Amino acid sequence: MKISKEDFESMRVKYDKEVKKGKPAKGKKNKDKTDQTNWIFFDRETLEGLLAKADKDPKKGGIQFYITEYTEEVASKYHPKEVEQLTGALTIVMRAANLDKSNLTLTNPEEDYQNNGRICPPFCDPEPTNT
Repeated sequence: MKISKEDFESMRVKYDKEVKKGKPAKGKKNKDKTDQTNWIFFDRETLEGLLAKADKDPKKGGIQFYITEYTEEVASKYHPKEVEQLTGALTIVMRAANLDKSNLTLTNPEEDYQNNGRICPPFCDPEPTNT
């Protein structure tokens, strides 16, 4: 699902202030988030959609991944039934990008922020299998 640049920025700032600095993430009511994310699943449609916007050269075109943290406002906006569970949860926001030598360029800096991964916890049932 697309999210706005403003929502991405608020998630990035929350992560930068807390987890990136070695502090615990904060959930609702400013409580420490003690059961953090184990894994995140992204569907092929989302990944291929982003790759389609990047350079066709497989050595240049790709996806830039950002580690972020749900704010209460973003959780409320995109996942209103899971606000308590998601506030303070780590997640990944991604967008299409191109890398030429050491120069990283974005395909559209104002759009295409994607965050529709299934994170565990809280969405772990059923657990992945090896079959």
